[in-house]
Amino acid sequence: MAGHDLSLIVKAYDVRGVVPDQLDESDTEALGAAFAEFVGAPAVVVGYDMRPSSPALAAAFARGAASRGADVIDIGLASTDLLYYASGALDLPGAMFTASHNPAKYNGIKMCKAGAAPIGQESGLVTIRENAQAILDGAELPAAAGTGGVTKRDMLADYAAYLNKLVNLTQIRPLKVVVDAANGMGGHTVPTVFAGLPIEVVELYFELDGTFPNHEANPLDPKNLVDLQKAVLEHRADLGLAFDGDADRCFVIDERGEPVSPSAVTALVAVRELAKHPGATIIHNLITSAAVPEIVREHGGVPVRTRVGHSFIKQEMARTGAVFGGEHSAHYYFQDFWKADTGMLAAMHVLAALGEQDLPLSRLSARYSRHAASGEINSEVADQAGRTAAVRAAFGSRPGVTVDELDGLTVTGDGWWFNVRPSNTEPLLRLNVEAADAEAVAALRDEILAVIRA
Repeated sequence: MAGHDLSLIVKAYDVRGVVPDQLDESDTEALGAAFAEFVGAPAVVVGYDMRPSSPALAAAFARGAASRGADVIDIGLASTDLLYYASGALDLPGAMFTASHNPAKYNGIKMCKAGAAPIGQESGLVTIRENAQAILDGAELPAAAGTGGVTKRDMLADYAAYLNKLVNLTQIRPLKVVVDAANGMGGHTVPTVFAGLPIEVVELYFELDGTFPNHEANPLDPKNLVDLQKAVLEHRADLGLAFDGDADRCFVIDERGEPVSPSAVTALVAVRELAKHPGATIIHNLITSAAVPEIVREHGGVPVRTRVGHSFIKQEMARTGAVFGGEHSAHYYFQDFWKADTGMLAAMHVLAALGEQDLPLSRLSARYSRHAASGEINSEVADQAGRTAAVRAAFGSRPGVTVDELDGLTVTGDGWWFNVRPSNTEPLLRLNVEAADAEAVAALRDEILAVIRA
């Protein structure tokens, strides 16, 4: 079986590459066989997004898994959190074909064990890659006990019913919501999840189109929110929701067309979860606003700070029994969703919080926004460690300052903090600054960047 060098496309948490130059059907068939061998389950679940290459790649993966004796449940078009739902509800390992917000030429695979437990480099992805590479290079596998079958099963209605059981939106005041699906999988899931609720949905780019004809499916980039912001104002909507390509992340826009920070959403959802689970643990990564742990403590919860990245959040959720976790990148994780991330469930919590009272979203979210932030600023540097050390030397010995290295370098002073951390994949340092107001943020940002970029 001909194939590619899989070490180039197997990343820390998933598989991602250009189709067909780096990733093709031979590769995914081998990965399917290796996945089935690794999980050792009688059946696996496979879903895929709207990219043109997704159905064929997913079908090849299913062939590979079936060749090793696993039955395959093909749930067809899915958001990533719909695949997690299927893995959790059926208690089966799963594979989701998506490259999230990457351009159309990319595709990839997110794999999980039964119950949506993540598979990353340290939890099996290296083994799967090595075994798949051996298959591609002509290794003979021991004979399988038999060949599995492939069964199609639509789980969208069950997913919608499960989410609506977790957050009851039937009694809220009527809301008008503009949803920008960015031609991604939100266009597939939103109509079913919101059906029959007192929510008027204004649809933007709901046509499934993996070439992304309107804008990139990456709501982290402000330019991709412009159409949604305009539409919220035009339609006098109560809020706007922007999903990424595989709809596992959700960004929120208030009635003024202004973004609601993911930290504010994290704090809002945390307060709702703490009302149901008094004294519970809430996870937040170290780039979220200092308001998140402050508000969690004020509501009787226990905040736990982690490194950036879903594997760290999920590990800490399992270790601490946390009910909820949030990241600055708009990934939101729920204990009652198998500790997996789901943008849809976070959006439903925002809708419930808004619809259960009369304030507009800008006033409601202001309760959860206490500090000014810079957003993430990237600097290209030749020597990440050297420039980080220079920042530490410049700031670490100032009076009243504390320093930690949980993830990069975090320096905390009176009413401010910043974090500098290296990219794992590019020669970049990423800077996040938070302080009392925009002027203080700008002054601190410029001072730090002068050292980083010296």
